[in-house]
Amino acid sequence: MEEQREALRKIITTLAMKNEEIQSFIYSLKQMLLNVEANSTKVQEDLEAEFQSLFSVLEELKEGMLMKIKQDRASRTYELQNQLAACTRALESSEELLETANQTLQAMDREDFPQVGACDAARQRTMRPVTFAQNPDPLSLPSGAVPSAPVIDLAESLVADNCVTLVWRMPDEDSKIDHYVLEYRRTNFEGPPRLKEDQPWMVIEGIRQTEYTLTGLKFDMKYMNFRVKACNKAVAGEFSEPVTLETPAFMFRLDASTSHQNLRVDDLSVEWDAMGGKVQDIKAREKDGKGRTASPINSPARGTPSPKRMPSGRGGRDRFTAESYTVLGDTLIDGGEHYWEVRYEPDSKAFGVGVAYRSLGRFEQLGKTAASWCLHVNNWLQVSFTAKHANKVKVLDAPVPDCLGVHCDFHQGLLSFYNARTKQVLHTFKTRFTQPLLPAFTVWCGSFQVTTGLQVPSSVRCLQKRGSATSSSNTSLT
Repeated sequence: MEEQREALRKIITTLAMKNEEIQSFIYSLKQMLLNVEANSTKVQEDLEAEFQSLFSVLEELKEGMLMKIKQDRASRTYELQNQLAACTRALESSEELLETANQTLQAMDREDFPQVGACDAARQRTMRPVTFAQNPDPLSLPSGAVPSAPVIDLAESLVADNCVTLVWRMPDEDSKIDHYVLEYRRTNFEGPPRLKEDQPWMVIEGIRQTEYTLTGLKFDMKYMNFRVKACNKAVAGEFSEPVTLETPAFMFRLDASTSHQNLRVDDLSVEWDAMGGKVQDIKAREKDGKGRTASPINSPARGTPSPKRMPSGRGGRDRFTAESYTVLGDTLIDGGEHYWEVRYEPDSKAFGVGVAYRSLGRFEQLGKTAASWCLHVNNWLQVSFTAKHANKVKVLDAPVPDCLGVHCDFHQGLLSFYNARTKQVLHTFKTRFTQPLLPAFTVWCGSFQVTTGLQVPSSVRCLQKRGSATSSSNTSLT
């Protein structure tokens, strides 16, 4: 009996050990499964990022090729039209000469020949404008065959809401005009267009009216040049005298030298990068001393700042840090009205947009001091949509839009936020700005895209004039 008990104990012990081995094996399988899922997710995300990058490159190549095709088409069309006009002029001149020759050959009667000769001389005198001796271009079209150059009416033309309406007229009534061709290009030079510009002429063909509106423009340069020509069925006329229109708008870039190390700045786009600071620290250590830990003296955060790229640049030592995941614009606002828009990723855990003084501290968060004003969206744990200034908070009773418009009227002391799509007023700060301002943004675990080169929308100006933008609830925050 005792032997049976001992055997049973051994069997139980063996089973227990086997059970532990099976559990350990199951745990290993689960860990492997989690690792496979994590690795596959990472590979998928990397692949999507690579493809997105390729798509962006292909899209840029596509736009460049399309622009080149349009320019080549316009150039070749212009050349072919000139060749067609030359052929037309040559044909008309040949017909006139042929008619004269036939009349001369038919004058066989010697008594009529002197009269015919006189008539022929008269014809030759009338044809002098198309002879080689009198005109370097013997193939010129008869008067009225080529459309006159249009005249652009600056008084009727308009620049507003990132649109340009160009109006022109013909110096003489011409019923044979079939369409017009409009060309425009961007420039930073005032006055008559220069012969050489970095920006190419953009072409719009087939315009039937004597006016045209360009919509959805981004005014990233100070001026635009325009010229128009008229075309009939056979030939195109000369271009009008080119004109230059001012395109005032607020244009800025994001100042990467001010951004928190966890923010990856690319022109006007920002993306949260949880490894950003660590990667930069590793690179700094590798550069500083073969992988040794950088001392506070050698730390890039305390090193000599690089030369300021813009007057508003804060320099490397003033980079935002700690929990202030902030980046500033590079252009000061010290007067006038300005407008810009920002579209953020709805899944961002936290996002803020507003303005700040240059004196905003590197540890300070937007809206928590008297040096900044902002609208803040929080999707972490509890969703909130608030206006913040001087550590005072006002909860906004409005749906959170995915695209926000910011309007700053420096002299009036107004900072208004809008739903960029509907132009609904979300909140307005009424204050007195005592220092120049900079556009300011913050994001945590998310991303955003800024749109600049925008004019103040007419609807925003109307709302401000009616006073509806300052109606509510500024008292608790100003």
